[in-house]
Amino acid sequence: MSGAELRPVAVLVDAYTTGNHLPPAFAKLGVDVVHVQSTPELMTSMRLPDLSQYRAAIPYGTPAETAARLAKFAPICVVAGQEPGVPLADELSELLGLPGNGTALSAARRDKYEMIEALRRAGVRCADQYKSGSADELVAWAERHGDYPVVVKPLSSAATDGVAICSDAREVREAAEAVLGTVNIFGERNDEMLIQSFLQGEEYMVDFVSYDGDRYACCVWQYHKRLIGTHRIYDRDSILLPDAEPAPAIIAYLHEVLDALGIQYGPTHAEVIVTPEGPVLVEIGARLSGGVVPDFHDRCLGGNQADLTALAYARPQEFRDRHAGRTYRKLAEASMVLTSTTLDGVVEDLDEDVVAEIQALESVHTFIPKVAPGRRIRPTVDLYTATAAVHLVHDSAEALRRDYDRVQELKDRVYRLRDAAEPETAGQEAAA
Repeated sequence: MSGAELRPVAVLVDAYTTGNHLPPAFAKLGVDVVHVQSTPELMTSMRLPDLSQYRAAIPYGTPAETAARLAKFAPICVVAGQEPGVPLADELSELLGLPGNGTALSAARRDKYEMIEALRRAGVRCADQYKSGSADELVAWAERHGDYPVVVKPLSSAATDGVAICSDAREVREAAEAVLGTVNIFGERNDEMLIQSFLQGEEYMVDFVSYDGDRYACCVWQYHKRLIGTHRIYDRDSILLPDAEPAPAIIAYLHEVLDALGIQYGPTHAEVIVTPEGPVLVEIGARLSGGVVPDFHDRCLGGNQADLTALAYARPQEFRDRHAGRTYRKLAEASMVLTSTTLDGVVEDLDEDVVAEIQALESVHTFIPKVAPGRRIRPTVDLYTATAAVHLVHDSAEALRRDYDRVQELKDRVYRLRDAAEPETAGQEAAA
């Protein structure tokens, strides 16, 4: 056997977008990776995995066929790299007898209706809700509920895709009819919609890594959003001090959520609203946060979720000794900014002088334009129509505010639009 063949192996399922941070994280610990995809073809709607970083890529097959192909690698773990891979990762880890969350509650980790019902059964604070494939029935529930606004969203989606905050029956109907029958970025058909009570309060993002029920709170960020029509648009996030409320209450609540959903292993990314009654889950994914940028998080939080996930699976005792029951540290002021726009047209090119000016701002760690030349830029209604991702980090809160304001002044000048008469051409959107 070669030295490479003697190295331990981690299996990554659907390592799209931020799942691309997992291969280097495992490599730093001397662990090779093998890729598995949950669909016959790769999902080109997301940033693809870099398969050159993998020892092997397993052909699509049934869970039993895939487990048999993986057995020769004697893997130490199976980890979901992105949302669609969660059920298959659960099933493969079970078939291979590896540490994992099991299949009993897999549906509750992907289906947002089942997710909240699992919390209700466990006695964990949660929203009122109803699901249906009929716009008429969704409207009827909203009218019976009698407390607008309400939230209408797909059962399985990401990045606020299809989520609407509705203030009357007409808006509920329009939101439902706009999504029912469509296909989301994971290739799943939206045959039903979920309607929930509106949670009044500030919204927060909280990420964990778990191993056999031992957990580390990687971060708590507060969302700052703006309401445009029926859509709440991401603007920026800011880190909370881990020992100042509401962070401790949110972290304690998330332990209840994770237990109710049977999540004892791996990374999780949750969104919570702190209501007058306390924290309430919006939704949770059993995978890395979509906002992970390892060196940025190392700078402001003292660690990142990708490296912590690899450590938990590759060196469980070290993870327990260093991180179990602990929380992140706030080492600097930081914001993750998603720029919005009212522009509508085809991008001719990027103004590199404007891009350079943004990149040169004192607190800018990363600036990523999200619309490539030849692609259509549209008014922002969700994460997918945000125009750029900007990561700001600095010791001074004032420097962050100053640079945030300048980014807002420059954001639309990044893009030069083509004459409206010219057609859109094929191209790739830059991935955040």
